[in-house]
Amino acid sequence: MTIPQIPSTTLNDGYEMPLLGLGTYKLGDDTENLVRRAIELGYRHIDTASLYGNEEAVGRAINGAIAAGDVSREDLFVVTKLWNDDQGNVGKAYQESLRKLNLDFVDMYMIHWPDPRQGRFVQAFEDMARLQGLGQLQSLGVANFYEEVLDELIEQSGITPAVNQVELHVGFTQDELRSHNTKRGIVTEAWAPLARATLVHNPDIKAISAKYDKTYSQIMLRFLLQLGISSVPKTSSPERLEENLGIFDFRLVKGDMDVLARIAGERLSNDPRTFPV
Repeated sequence: MTIPQIPSTTLNDGYEMPLLGLGTYKLGDDTENLVRRAIELGYRHIDTASLYGNEEAVGRAINGAIAAGDVSREDLFVVTKLWNDDQGNVGKAYQESLRKLNLDFVDMYMIHWPDPRQGRFVQAFEDMARLQGLGQLQSLGVANFYEEVLDELIEQSGITPAVNQVELHVGFTQDELRSHNTKRGIVTEAWAPLARATLVHNPDIKAISAKYDKTYSQIMLRFLLQLGISSVPKTSSPERLEENLGIFDFRLVKGDMDVLARIAGERLSNDPRTFPV
C-alpha cells in the first residue's frame, strides 16, 4: 500500500506530533510484530507506558525498523508514561523506561494519572521539566488530567503540558475538558477512541458508515480527527492497523458530525477524580 501522510499538529513547545498514533496497551506477546508492522504501514506516533509492561518489545520494534532503514529515529514520535508509584522518583523511572526502550530519549513523557491524593503530581512534573532542560526528553505531557488538577499543575509549576491524553470517543466527547485544554493551548488526545466497540451496532453510526463506505473504526476516528483531536487507537490485528489509516481520503459533512456528536454514551474506564482508590 502507499504510505499515507498522517497530518501533524504543532504543540505549544514547537514540536510536531502526528495526529494518529498506535496505542499499545495490552497488546501482549504480539507487541513487537504489531509495532514493527505499524511503522512499515506509515505510523510514526507510538504510545506506550511503564504500566503496560511492553516497553522492551516496543523498543525492539523501533530499533529493528531503524536498523532496517525503514525509518529514522527523527521520523518517530515515541511516548511513554510515568506510573503513579514513581511520581516521587521521576529520574530513576525515566531512565528505566529509556533502558527498556533502548532509546536515548523519548519525544514525550507523560504523567499517567494525576492521583491527587499523593499530592506529588506538581513536583513530578517539575522533575520532568528538569530532565527536559537537560536535553534528556523532548516534550512534557499529562494523561487523565481534569480541569482542577490541570489548573493546579500549570499555576504551581508555571509550565503548560503540551498534550492531555484522556478517554474520549463518540458518546463521551468531554466537551468542557476539550475546551479547557484548547484555552490553555493543550492538544487533547484520545485513548479508547473506538469506544471499545460498544457502539458498533449503533444505527446512526452504521448508517454513516454505509453512506461513506467506511468501517465503524474509520468513522469513529475521522470524527475525532475533524474535531482536532489526536488519537492513539490500539489494535491487535495487522489488518486493522491498515484499516485505521483509511481516514484521510474522506471528510464527514457537518450534518453527520452533528449526528455523531449527539450519540449518547458514557465513560468506559476509571474516573480520574476517584482513581486510584
